[in-house]
Amino acid sequence: MSYHHHHHSTGNAAKNISVAFFLNAAFIVIELVGGLLTNSIAILTDALHDFGDCLSLAIAWMLQKKSTQGRTSTYTYGYKRFSLLGSVFLSGVLAISSTIVLLEAGQRLLNPQPVNAQGMLWVAVIGILINGGAAFNLKKGSSLNERAAFLHIMEDVLGWVSVLIVSIVMLFIDLPMLDTLLSMGISIWVLTNVWKNLHAVFRIMLQSVPEDIPVDELTRKLTEIEGIRSIHDMHLWSLDGESHVMTLHAVTSGTNFHQLKEEIQAVARQYHIIHTTIEFEEPGEKCLCDTSLPE
Repeated sequence: MSYHHHHHSTGNAAKNISVAFFLNAAFIVIELVGGLLTNSIAILTDALHDFGDCLSLAIAWMLQKKSTQGRTSTYTYGYKRFSLLGSVFLSGVLAISSTIVLLEAGQRLLNPQPVNAQGMLWVAVIGILINGGAAFNLKKGSSLNERAAFLHIMEDVLGWVSVLIVSIVMLFIDLPMLDTLLSMGISIWVLTNVWKNLHAVFRIMLQSVPEDIPVDELTRKLTEIEGIRSIHDMHLWSLDGESHVMTLHAVTSGTNFHQLKEEIQAVARQYHIIHTTIEFEEPGEKCLCDTSLPE
């Protein structure tokens, strides 16, 4: 006999991404005005880069909102994995843009260009304040989509911090190469984190055991429940990196299946397992599951 349990977890991921989107959109206008006033190609180029960021955040926002929809006859677990699509898209855009920046930085090392230090300083301060606020808002989130969006914004924050440092140095020393070296360092940092984020997404897509679930500890707690003799054919995977699923076979000599079900679910909830399917078996009963699967 089987029992099922599930509930819907709610969060502010879509709201956090939307705040980042609107802050980023507002800053694009400031960048365009600042770039024209200071005649800075670097700032105007960054405005174009931020426009691409805005499009990416808009798509991530849309997919995050979609992921909160409930289950249907077609998507029986709901739409939670749609948020992973947003994470993949954002990570892809970040990887491409960071690679382009690295290539351009390499060319600028050979041909340093003069910069308007005074104008860059003021635009950098505004950029740090606005993007810093967006990054702080996203840092509170825990979804992979928010993490990808956070990387997007942090790339901008670090970029403007480097612009600020360079502009201050350039007020006293003519050293345009410093800007290029900082840009390359930021791009390498972003690419490293993009890889980590994509690695986490691929683990979920391939239905690996969630990294935050210690299987041995979970199994021990389940077998310590009075009436449960043993656990086998247990499977664990995640829907979106936050909400997990578990199926298992429990051998029991008890008859109060409802109480056993509730106790198993209570243990499962400690590990963010929102959907549990339990198959009860009597001692000596032949398990009809595929015996080739590891127990």
